[in-house]
Amino acid sequence: EVQLVESGGGLVQAGGSLTLSCAASGFSFDDYVIGWFRQAPGKEREGVSSFVSSLYSDGSTYYADSVKGRFTISADRAKNTVHLQVNNLKPEDTAVYYCAAVLKSYVVINDLLDPRKYGYWGQGTQVTVSS
Repeated sequence: EVQLVESGGGLVQAGGSLTLSCAASGFSFDDYVIGWFRQAPGKEREGVSSFVSSLYSDGSTYYADSVKGRFTISADRAKNTVHLQVNNLKPEDTAVYYCAAVLKSYVVINDLLDPRKYGYWGQGTQVTVSS
């Protein structure tokens, strides 16, 4: 059974940092894409970042324009965990952050930040940024 459990959210001041973690079980990173998404109150869920593992490299990472240069996704294959380092946080980053997974064979590059393409989801972790 595929399971995803997020942790690491919290309340921070603008300019602060957090490390969000997504502990995955029931599947192999080699077969799945892991994505981070967020949903603010009254807004649609949006893609933030995704990680595509590779047997031949450290993997490929993708970011939404709104977070490039501030967020970094990484994977600890030994612990089956994907981290999202979020730096220089802004009040507009306030949202529930979710990690999700989808089989690599189900998506192409243009799909990697599209939440509609992901079938497995965690319960989310709240990030609140005060001004």
